[in-house]
Amino acid sequence: MRRSLRIAVAQPECVAHDVAANARAHAALVRRAADARVVVFPEMSLTGYELDAPPLAPGDPRLAPLIEACARTGALALAGAPVGPAPGKHIGVLAVDRSGARVAYRKMFVGGTEAEHMTPGTAPALVEVDGVRLGLAVCKDTGVPEQAARTAALGVDAYLAGVLDHADELHIQDERARRIAAEHGVWVAFASFAAPTGFGYADAGGRSRIWAPDGRVVAEAGPRPGDLAIHTLEYAG
Repeated sequence: MRRSLRIAVAQPECVAHDVAANARAHAALVRRAADARVVVFPEMSLTGYELDAPPLAPGDPRLAPLIEACARTGALALAGAPVGPAPGKHIGVLAVDRSGARVAYRKMFVGGTEAEHMTPGTAPALVEVDGVRLGLAVCKDTGVPEQAARTAALGVDAYLAGVLDHADELHIQDERARRIAAEHGVWVAFASFAAPTGFGYADAGGRSRIWAPDGRVVAEAGPRPGDLAIHTLEYAG
């Protein structure tokens, strides 16, 4: 018996600090990827890469359009946002579905200016959808072998990350994804920020991709906000 899971990596339009507008943009992409069971979004996608943005509570009413889109399509959205709890603030991943939102993961490895604003998370995490175990990561995490190894040790079938890189750095994403796939025998999906955003990222590169366990790129989005890519991950029983 084989299992399968249809995954989308999506690049929303983003307005700095405007959670309401960004939630609507996320919802539009969830609806466009209507046959995807999971839709992955970039790092800090709900606020922009604005490290001074306040934590976004999972119960924030501005997330309602995204929750509604997930309810309509049956999708799980993995969206980036600053999250609590206070007094710390983390770069997090919100898991959003028909039942609402919850914090699914906190970025374990922060770097550069992030360390002035954000607290590192302490543990790897996964979400399970239709029996498929999806490990989570955010940007710099993907370049730290320890994080991938600890995530893989949870018994994951795929490794999903929201990332942000300059357009001339996209080769780094490919190198990291191929290494993770080769070392751990998993599918890899990176949702890459495409809209201009804060802290010097006027040229975010987009090109979100999905890699097979053998390192092949099987789906790739374009460089623009609003682009997405979809692929069905297949597993032996």
